Amino acid sequence: TDAFFTYRKNVLLAKSPSTQIEGVFAATTGRSVPEEQEALLQQWLEEGVGHLPASEGVPAVRKVSVTLTSDWLEGSELLMTSLSDLNTSPEVTPCADQQHSQLNALASSELQDHAVAELARLPSEETVAVAGSAPWAAVVPQTDHQTAGCAGINVEVLNDDPAVLAWGLSCDAETVPAVLPAHPIQDAVPFYPVPTEVPYHEILWRDWEDLSVQPCVLEQVSKNTPLFEFRVMSYNILAQDLVEQGLDLYVHCHPDILSWNYRLPNLLQEIQHWDPDVLCLQEVQENHYWEQLEPTFKEMGFECFYKRRTGTKTDGCAVCYKHSRFQLISLSPIEYFRPGLDVLNRDNVGLVLLLQPVLPEGLGLKAVSPLCVANTHVLFNPRRGDIKLAQVALLLAEIDKIARTAEGSYYPVILCGDLNSVPDSPLYKFIRNGELSYHGMPAWKVVSGQEDFSQQLYSRKLLAPLWPSSLGVTDKCQYAALCQPKKLGRREYSRDFLLQFRFCDVACERPPQLVLLEGVTDAKPVASAREHSDVTAVPKRHNSLSLLDKQCSGVIQHGLNLTSVYSHFLPQRGRPEVTTMPMGLGATVDYIFYSAEPVESKAGKCRRLYKDGALKLLGRLSLLSEDVLLMANGLPNPFCSSDHLCLLASFGLEISSL
Repeated sequence: TDAFFTYRKNVLLAKSPSTQIEGVFAATTGRSVPEEQEALLQQWLEEGVGHLPASEGVPAVRKVSVTLTSDWLEGSELLMTSLSDLNTSPEVTPCADQQHSQLNALASSELQDHAVAELARLPSEETVAVAGSAPWAAVVPQTDHQTAGCAGINVEVLNDDPAVLAWGLSCDAETVPAVLPAHPIQDAVPFYPVPTEVPYHEILWRDWEDLSVQPCVLEQVSKNTPLFEFRVMSYNILAQDLVEQGLDLYVHCHPDILSWNYRLPNLLQEIQHWDPDVLCLQEVQENHYWEQLEPTFKEMGFECFYKRRTGTKTDGCAVCYKHSRFQLISLSPIEYFRPGLDVLNRDNVGLVLLLQPVLPEGLGLKAVSPLCVANTHVLFNPRRGDIKLAQVALLLAEIDKIARTAEGSYYPVILCGDLNSVPDSPLYKFIRNGELSYHGMPAWKVVSGQEDFSQQLYSRKLLAPLWPSSLGVTDKCQYAALCQPKKLGRREYSRDFLLQFRFCDVACERPPQLVLLEGVTDAKPVASAREHSDVTAVPKRHNSLSLLDKQCSGVIQHGLNLTSVYSHFLPQRGRPEVTTMPMGLGATVDYIFYSAEPVESKAGKCRRLYKDGALKLLGRLSLLSEDVLLMANGLPNPFCSSDHLCLLASFGLEISSL
């Protein structure tokens, strides 16, 4: 079904603009059609072959199914149309007699010979699009492994699926002419030359990688230990306001595919197809969220939470989960902006949720651990790695607070987001290895890979401490108020309470065991000391804070033990994975991290190794390489409606007995 999903979308992408009458001319194997249609098509082919030179032949078309529509609904309306309405609508499904008459008109057209000749020149595994007042998309069955098993599917289902029809809202201007005749389909149908480029579904094909055969998962299966399986998607969907503010970044795109009315059905179709249980979105425009996305997601069974960026920004982050699979325990939105702090002066945000998986009925006395899900979008500016690092540290401190158990351990954690940092950057290594020595490091290097500013004479360098202690976050990425150990058997008194006794008789007496030092221990409090007591107390407190700051060694740590779902390299292609294509340059900046157990290795601290623990990685949707995306004209394109690729992973949580 995944193969057919992309296979049929390519058919629709080859069609004309939405104002034209639509049709699908698709070749399939192993499919029975009415004898009248088969005989008519065979006659048409034989007549065409008779007019061709002997050296030219017609490729094997096998049996062909034809489905026509006499009207076209707008994509946003059609997406919300039920299947039953489409099946019963007389405008969408013409009768068989109309199809026969339309085929007769097509067979008797004056340009029949030219069309057959054009078809004969193409290889048997190419996609052919023939345009006219009733454009056709002829697809010869593929023998490639990606589409194996798809050709036998009933192609008439194409026009019964409203979500799929929404993919045809826009069309490349090169496929069909700008002006088409408005006469009915029974009239002569002109044929136009068609570009023979590789179809989108073949270029942007993404395989599902089954990782359930790894040893740790097989061990669970051998022990008959059940797993709570769920899917997590992370997706930067490209806010429309950001598109309009930076149109120079999308000069390679046709204006039609950048419109929100075109992109929204594509994005919803993609999310609905992969059917995640937890959905983490970035660059979600606020008005689109409340007016369109949240109502649609609720109809799909999601519970949704949104956090807009602070300041005047119009987009933010959203986390949605299937309420049939999870229940909310706690929600913690994060604002990274801190007034007066240069290292936290940007408007980025994040969300941290603690979810309780809902076990199916009939399992008896079983329990599964809560799951902590975090989503964020970190600052883009390549020169301000110090801000990125501080934002990530603040996010990890919030995760530490939400995911920490009463025993001091952590619930399983899944961290999603657009971190605007590449896999070989110090920021990525800090998240994965749990430690980073940043003192003296150039700020741009923290996000190395986006841009290289090594030639600058006066680049900003990171100094310790990166943030003041007044922020309340330690160099272990924990809130100071939560990580200070309490001393048992010791009473705690406030400073104001103790100051009440500074001039009492007991305080003015010198203890007998105190060594007498002239000028030091022989002095007694006098009345003048009252006037200066409050003044002298302030610098002492300030000095204590400055001593804490001096203890910072320029090393930050965290103890969450996170590793990436993706390896960031495609061994079969020998190229790195990419998740986005800014200015035509591929890069990986989107991630899904998850909790794992560290493994001792001889490699030392340079790269920590992990194995799956209670949270197991079962599968993932493969990414693409830069050269592949360049073949599809980068991102976004008619097939992918964001400048980022979605990330998708399948996990399993151990189910234990109470």
